[in-house]
Amino acid sequence: MEALTMASDAPASTDIPPEVLAVLVLPDPADMVEDMRRGALCVWCTTLLTLESAVDLGELKGSVGRWWPRSCPACVAGRAHRGLYAHVPQCEQCVDEAALCPVGRVLYRLVREGRR
Repeated sequence: MEALTMASDAPASTDIPPEVLAVLVLPDPADMVEDMRRGALCVWCTTLLTLESAVDLGELKGSVGRWWPRSCPACVAGRAHRGLYAHVPQCEQCVDEAALCPVGRVLYRLVREGRR
């Protein structure tokens, strides 16, 4: 899997941190069609996305240059749900006080938003 690098250093309130993207396990951009890399299709299920339906996964840099992965709400919610099961048992912060873990909080938010 390719290392993820955020293209911008100025995080927005809806940005998904690289640590969360690593838990979500984005597909390799080299294996994607152009419409997936530019955010027109979900990176996991290839559903056609609109501004209203897409979950923006940020602007990333990789072997294909800059790319803009996006997901449908259902796919990111499913990935985040599985990610919570993988992350929480291994995270000392989640074991002690889950509400204080930034990775756990974002994963939980993605699950809730995707299940609406």
